[in-house]
Amino acid sequence: MTATVQSSRWHFREPGVIPGFRLTFGFAVCYLSLVILIPLSGLVWHSSNLGWDAFWALASDPRTIAALKISFGSAVLAALINTVFGLVVAWVLVRYRFPGRRIVDAVVDLPFALPTAVAGIALATLYAPNGMIGAWLADFGFKVAFTPAGIVVALVFIGLPFIVRTVQPVLEEVDREIEEAAATLGASRLDIVRRVLLPGLLPAILTGFAMAMARGIGEYGSVIFIAGNIPYVSEIAPLLIVIRLEEFNYAAATAVGVVMLSISFLMLLIINLIQAWSRGRFGHG
Repeated sequence: MTATVQSSRWHFREPGVIPGFRLTFGFAVCYLSLVILIPLSGLVWHSSNLGWDAFWALASDPRTIAALKISFGSAVLAALINTVFGLVVAWVLVRYRFPGRRIVDAVVDLPFALPTAVAGIALATLYAPNGMIGAWLADFGFKVAFTPAGIVVALVFIGLPFIVRTVQPVLEEVDREIEEAAATLGASRLDIVRRVLLPGLLPAILTGFAMAMARGIGEYGSVIFIAGNIPYVSEIAPLLIVIRLEEFNYAAATAVGVVMLSISFLMLLIINLIQAWSRGRFGHG
């Protein structure tokens, strides 16, 4: 009996369409190692040659700290904005049929196909003080282009598809009869959203948030044209890495890269733990 239980406990391989677990697993590990693990390990290894004191001096430089705060703060804020409005866009695309729906659905993917530099130039042109939107906002005392607000606008633009495309397929699988049953039992619309829909959508929302945030942290092309790139004010960490490389200060560029890697990994790990908890808590996955 014990042997049977032990055997079933370790029997984790299921037959699939692609034969050869060992071959495909080995290929997957090799591919991930070549593309991700080895380059990142090289970055960490190069930074370890600096020594702790030199690494800390470079990582704790006031300009580096300011750039990291701007990059991570803007990415988190943009991801939060996209979480709210991306959920609304996904809801409209799934639950309503209207003229031009396919066009709207295709426009959501436009930031994926559009070169980031083109997006940055377009946003800078629109939100500049003399631009179509920037001039209108200037009448109310708001300035977007060449400020930290411009960074958030650019990250919202490139991060929206991650939320919509992550939540949309999950929302399509939600049975409307569940909502109708809840309404029949006297639940208000807010209760239906809070207690019926959101628990099932939470893992997908967290996944989209993590992807949008991760994309925003490393974004470069769409930001540099609208940010202003003023040190301590609107200079992002990826731009600071490029500047250090142009100065041939490879040690400083490596230090900034390792700090970004460490913080990003920690944030994504926390989000994944929350996502796993939500799946277990609400019985999904």
